[in-house]
Amino acid sequence: MNATATADPTTHRYLVPTAADRVFNRLARRLTAMGLSISGSRELRIVGRKSGQVRTTVVNLLVLDGERYLVSPRGTTEWVRNLRAAGHGELRVGRRVEAFGYEELADADKPAILRQYLATWAWEVGRFFEGVDANATDEQVLAIAPGFPVFRLISTADPVRR
Repeated sequence: MNATATADPTTHRYLVPTAADRVFNRLARRLTAMGLSISGSRELRIVGRKSGQVRTTVVNLLVLDGERYLVSPRGTTEWVRNLRAAGHGELRVGRRVEAFGYEELADADKPAILRQYLATWAWEVGRFFEGVDANATDEQVLAIAPGFPVFRLISTADPVRR
């Protein structure tokens, strides 16, 4: 694995992006800002918990059984900490912006979501899942679930154009 893990590998797991990851993320951010979503990409906008400034990052929005989810494949990242502190955020593609609240899922509720996330984006993020893939058993997924925050999105407003 090219990423570096830090802190407790379960609840405080964080994988540092590589130089190649940063280049890919910049490209994905530019395309998403122009309105071209890459496999469901969105620009996540959250007010920083320390700075009070809007922070942005590109995330993969997962839709499963009519529900929408954000998964943090790198663990407890800055966007995860900021979202937990703010309690809400915005998703943007081009000029379309949608405000949302969230419910963070318990580890026991994550297996189906993590499996679908891997089935959809393994080409991009599979290397972060510690050898677990979309065909993993519930026990295998539950063993890694604490290191992967998952948020079920709750819409708080109609989409707006800016």
